[in-house]
Amino acid sequence: MLTLPNILTLSRIVAIPLLAYLLWWREWEVGYLMAFGLYCLMGITDYFDGYLARSSGAVSKLGIFLDPIADKIMVASVILVLAAQGVLNGPYVGDAHVIAGLIILVREIAVSGLREFLGGLQVSVPVSRLAKWKTTFQLLALGSLILGQGLPDWKIMIGTIDANVPHTVGLVTLWAAAVMTVITGWDYLRVGLKHMD
Repeated sequence: MLTLPNILTLSRIVAIPLLAYLLWWREWEVGYLMAFGLYCLMGITDYFDGYLARSSGAVSKLGIFLDPIADKIMVASVILVLAAQGVLNGPYVGDAHVIAGLIILVREIAVSGLREFLGGLQVSVPVSRLAKWKTTFQLLALGSLILGQGLPDWKIMIGTIDANVPHTVGLVTLWAAAVMTVITGWDYLRVGLKHMD
């Protein structure tokens, strides 16, 4: 059933290839600025599809199915393209920031599989408050990393390092999201293990 909330969710999925295209050339600052605008628009539709579905009583099985998939595809696509273009790189640890992105991707896949397994047993796993914070940090991190490429001259000195402000914020919040990812992933796994005997 194509209600307005479901159309908004589908629009996010349809926009993902365009987002990936805009992120493909690291030196294309205008492309990254356009990608940042599109990324923010996708985030706004994510908020409004849920809000509209709940407020109008239009929550549907299709929406419940599509919404988390749209979010995961968007996050995975951005992490993969940013990693491929060398954006997940920073002072001191270089490319090791890719590990934070990898932790997030592994957790998303593992939790999706766990939810599918528990769904077959009629066991629901509610989203915790920490998981919501993880999502917030994750979205902030990716948006900041995109913006940092679009505004390469927005810099401050941190010790002896000439650091791009949004890029640095993005790397710090990406690691914070990765830490919360491990904690919330373990919480979900503990629930799942109780039903795996």
